Amino acid sequence: MNIRNTLFLLSIGGLLVTLLNSCGNAKKESKNQAEIEKVYPSILIPSPKDWTITLGNGANIKDIVDYENKDYFYTVNDGTDWVVYKAPNSGKTTPNSKNTRSELGETPRWIPEKGGKLTGKLKVMNVSTTGDARVAASYSVVVGQIHSDEGHENEPIKIFYKKYPGQDKGSVYWNYEINTEGDNSERWDFSTAVWGHDMSVIGTAPDTYPTEPQDGIKLGEEFSYEINVYKGIMYLTFMSEGHESKTFTKSLLVSEYSKYEDIPQQILTLYASIGRDGTERENAYSGELQYFKQGAYNQTNGKKPSTNMVWSTGSETYGGDLAKQYANGSYAEVWFRESTVGPGTPPNTSEKSN
Repeated sequence: MNIRNTLFLLSIGGLLVTLLNSCGNAKKESKNQAEIEKVYPSILIPSPKDWTITLGNGANIKDIVDYENKDYFYTVNDGTDWVVYKAPNSGKTTPNSKNTRSELGETPRWIPEKGGKLTGKLKVMNVSTTGDARVAASYSVVVGQIHSDEGHENEPIKIFYKKYPGQDKGSVYWNYEINTEGDNSERWDFSTAVWGHDMSVIGTAPDTYPTEPQDGIKLGEEFSYEINVYKGIMYLTFMSEGHESKTFTKSLLVSEYSKYEDIPQQILTLYASIGRDGTERENAYSGELQYFKQGAYNQTNGKKPSTNMVWSTGSETYGGDLAKQYANGSYAEVWFRESTVGPGTPPNTSEKSN
């Protein structure tokens, strides 16, 4: 081999080494860039260190910073970054519930007199497509709530989205659960419509649905809520483009339901089959520790409706098989693009309250 050929081969070899090094560096840079660009849910959640999350498999994650679970809690981007909360009809549940959830729980506690505020901008992407239309909880998911951490551990507010199969629009409503005087077995929720129907509007047969709400919210249609507790009064605001904004006010310090004659007809009708007609203590939730929850608290389950015609929905669960549930609509899925949490603030008194 002459010197010219030798030099040529050495030149080619050097070029190959340079190319290989360049490819390796490019791959390393690409990997590092992907790691930098990865969006964890905690990036989009306010004060992530003030939250834990309970997942649809029963796991409770104490530190959500840079945490995700591709089955229950992760992010997607459709031009906007969203936090996804997903909960099957059947999975492991918390001790005091029959329903699965992928839901944040606030770790700081506060009393109504001190107050707190939670906001959320969201869209519901799926609710269970099976259930019993006579059961009020069928086809619904809770997307935000206040939960008591003392006494009966009841819920001053739960915000629901509910849509019947085959209908284009669903309902948004909020429930107030009484802080029962005495035995909590007689507790009940009073339901107030925001857009569409309240919880008490149910079907006449397992597969016979009420009329579709004309002012309802579609799956994938964005809406927002604000729960603002200030000096013991709960101020609620709901907004959605193309819909009338709604506001409500409810005292958490003085009960409207402390006497039997105060019980609304809605309750006497809806809860008659399960015998719940209790009264509330006069000072409601006064002085009790509270905390916010936000995400997807699936209200459907596989319990037989005959056991509870308000909360046992008889929904399809595929024996708890997660993949089959997700493939066949047996789950709730909620996307949040924005939320905030913090102290209660003075209400906007110029807004009309319903």
